[in-house]
Amino acid sequence: MGMDELFLLQRYWWFVVSLLGALLVFLMFVQGGQSLIWTLGRTEEQRRMLLQATGRKWELTFTTLVTFGGAFFASFPLFYSTSFGGAYWVWILILLCFVLQAVSYEFQLARCNVLGTNTYRVFLFLNGVLGPLLIGTAVGTFYTGAEFIVDKAAVTDVAMPVISRWASPLHGLEAALVPQNLLLGLSVFLLTRLLACLYFMGCMADDALREQCRRQLWVEGPLFLLFFLTWLGYWLCSPGYGYMPETGTIYLQDYKYLQNLVDMPGVAAVLLLGVALVLTGLVKGLRGWRRAFWLAGPGSVLVVLALLLCAGWNNTAYYPSVVDMQSSLTLVNSASSLFTLKVMTVVSLLIPFVVGYIAWVWRALDKD
Repeated sequence: MGMDELFLLQRYWWFVVSLLGALLVFLMFVQGGQSLIWTLGRTEEQRRMLLQATGRKWELTFTTLVTFGGAFFASFPLFYSTSFGGAYWVWILILLCFVLQAVSYEFQLARCNVLGTNTYRVFLFLNGVLGPLLIGTAVGTFYTGAEFIVDKAAVTDVAMPVISRWASPLHGLEAALVPQNLLLGLSVFLLTRLLACLYFMGCMADDALREQCRRQLWVEGPLFLLFFLTWLGYWLCSPGYGYMPETGTIYLQDYKYLQNLVDMPGVAAVLLLGVALVLTGLVKGLRGWRRAFWLAGPGSVLVVLALLLCAGWNNTAYYPSVVDMQSSLTLVNSASSLFTLKVMTVVSLLIPFVVGYIAWVWRALDKD
């Protein structure tokens, strides 16, 4: 009974982490909007309107990012220590991007601003470009793998009690050299810009600015579909790392993620529904419908959720090692103890209240 309960809790917490990751991608329309400051904002007044619209929501994105990292750390600590401790250059750059965002919204219009308003807007632009691109590239390693070695026996080494070692001197930056990772990073970046255009169309009172957003969709939409569908084709045809539940042995399996969709029709249905909602939202947006954001946004959540579930469920190694296959991380070998997961599950019952609070804050900010 204990092992069955542990297995269910591991799957449950992978679902929670995946859902938080999906919500994070959706909320990064804020970053997409920041990357469009000078593309959409033809006048100073329009640029201020755009930044005011994203400035009301950036804290929700940052909070979700922190919650996602905290949930990952508590439920799958070996991933946290392996990736955050080994691929630290990627995570440092991501953190720096979000620090720049927080500072910029705080000081861009402040009287004590000695750097100038445009300097902070450049920081916001950099966050809008690099944030989604780096996060998407990092998530790409869930499918293509990373260069690390796990040796749990090393924890007894007095001189260097480190379980995980990174095999590349680039410490995570090598992920950008893998085409599939870059494709996913560019897909996430373009998705955030697409969602930003739809969001601005729904909240802006300026007719000229809304029309500019609609026209920009003709650029962002086709580019997003090109990069995402290309990545999706690679993903469906690529091999993946499975593991044998009885022995924990990791092995390479052809068409692993396509097989996961076949074995988990519910997840496949979520993916198809999400894709349909994103496409419908894009088409509606191109026709000028102001509420298209509320189709494409939830659709993006469903797509990312399904992709992340495929990375960890169905006996899949969600963080493969390309230098030592047996070091690959799975839900079984990287999860917290049964007691920890039980306690966390009780705490997770507060999640609906947190989501309700976010919805309340969203509505309250929109009324200001």
